[in-house]
Amino acid sequence: MSAKLSTSAHKVQKALETLGLECQVVEMAKTTRSAKDAAQAVGCRVEQIVKSLVFKGKHSQKAILVVASGVNRVNEKKLAEFVAEPVEMPDADFVRQKTGFAIGGVPPIGHPNPLETFIDEDLLKYSIIWAAAGNPRAVFKLTPSDLQKITGGRVVSIK
Repeated sequence: MSAKLSTSAHKVQKALETLGLECQVVEMAKTTRSAKDAAQAVGCRVEQIVKSLVFKGKHSQKAILVVASGVNRVNEKKLAEFVAEPVEMPDADFVRQKTGFAIGGVPPIGHPNPLETFIDEDLLKYSIIWAAAGNPRAVFKLTPSDLQKITGGRVVSIK
């Protein structure tokens, strides 16, 4: 199946396989760019969509990944406390440089270098969640424990 995937989605599929997960990346006919779009495409609740949001430390300029439930807004003040510096939303070039993917398709894995990652505790309420897989039409299904395992992320209250 992965041979039929776009280049970015194939990259995510390979990362999943390298991490030992049997998840399958699927590319949808319709966009999965927003959490609402993704939920409609896969037939789940918006809360089960993993939004991968990249922030930038204002002093360190490091990329910080937050994987949040599709309905939650990230509290940037809380995130700043977690990383001990103010944070800001970076531009699209920064996101692509640090993750290897464009905004709207950033997966929680497969980045050129590991990113400090924070996982929204609300994602742990669901047995199945869906994450972006490299482009605005690709997703993969996984469990919250798999998300923790593959990202090494810290579970926090992010809203």
